[in-house]
Amino acid sequence: MLADRVKQINESITLAVSSKAKQMKSRGIDVIGFGAGEPDFDTPLNIREKAKQAISQGFTKYTPALGMPELREAIAEKLKRENGLSYSPKEIIVSCGAKYALFEAIMALVNPGEEVLIPSPYWVSYPEMVKIARGRAVFIDARKENSFKITASQLEEKISKKTKLLILNSPSNPAGTVYTEKELERLSEVILKKNIFLISDEIYEKLVYEGNKHRSIASFSSKIKERTILINGVSKSYSMTGWRIGYAAAIPEIIKAMGNIQSHSTSNPASISQMAALEAISGPQDKVEEMRSIFEKRRDLMLKLINGIPELSCVKPQGAFYCFVDISEYLRTNNKGIDSSLSFADRLLEEKSVAVVPGAAFGDSNFIRLSFATSEENIEKGLNRIKEFVS
Repeated sequence: MLADRVKQINESITLAVSSKAKQMKSRGIDVIGFGAGEPDFDTPLNIREKAKQAISQGFTKYTPALGMPELREAIAEKLKRENGLSYSPKEIIVSCGAKYALFEAIMALVNPGEEVLIPSPYWVSYPEMVKIARGRAVFIDARKENSFKITASQLEEKISKKTKLLILNSPSNPAGTVYTEKELERLSEVILKKNIFLISDEIYEKLVYEGNKHRSIASFSSKIKERTILINGVSKSYSMTGWRIGYAAAIPEIIKAMGNIQSHSTSNPASISQMAALEAISGPQDKVEEMRSIFEKRRDLMLKLINGIPELSCVKPQGAFYCFVDISEYLRTNNKGIDSSLSFADRLLEEKSVAVVPGAAFGDSNFIRLSFATSEENIEKGLNRIKEFVS
């Protein structure tokens, strides 16, 4: 009955964990949730007020399929001001979230049977999007000892005659990886040498720590910029996950193809959300730094508590708001019959009412992902429960 493409798509483990945790909460159970992929702050007031104003003024109709011109111009100005990148508005598309921009880019570029290189661990939706496009996901092992980064030599080894593109996420979900300028430059050299495309997912660009600076790989040269589809949005930086506004920047041919897909699928992003995004990008930025600073304090607390549990360990995340925790030592020594991140997460939720995301969702069952997009109180309470669970 169902189309073959649908049968190949896996259920989101992340959503399954979230659903079970919500069911337990509805029964009055005190669940500590570390599964959140979204900031726990309110959208800044000036952005909310701009949306109210848009409604009051009747800005509730269709916009152009690529997004309203003034928002695309604001994005172009932002990319030039913050990233050193020169794009015209016709090289930018506004979409219903960065996730949909990713989907459109993959659908616009990947032919059946072509290969898409994905560093592992990876964000859960990348391989599924490739499947929908009838491409083939090829994984590159981003090793823990290299802070979950791939090297230029690893990339070159994996490229075949069928390789169409690489998906790179920095700062990354789930490990908080941030590539240095030198690492990005070396990767860009391989991309140009092998003449493949790059999707650069930069949705967490403003959430970096310890004085680190985000550098967009597209800014290294005009040649790598032509091979790059830059993906970003307002969801993480401005706590606007529910507003569903993302964007992509690329050469006009690719943006036009993505626009054709968008015009026949979603038509355009919500007009009110676009107006709110315009205020987010063009308005005061002080709340972004305030949230980033709080996230850094939470990261330090979570990391200290994790590394205080002998059976667990974690590489310090340099960006985003996740800790990717190594549980392999516990899996090897426990006597509870727990043999994977799936059974670990399931038993932890049942026995200690703590929700985490199994690493299997990201390509490695020796890990679990914990989000520090929650209060310090919850971090302390939840990690104490985890310590009890593994002790």
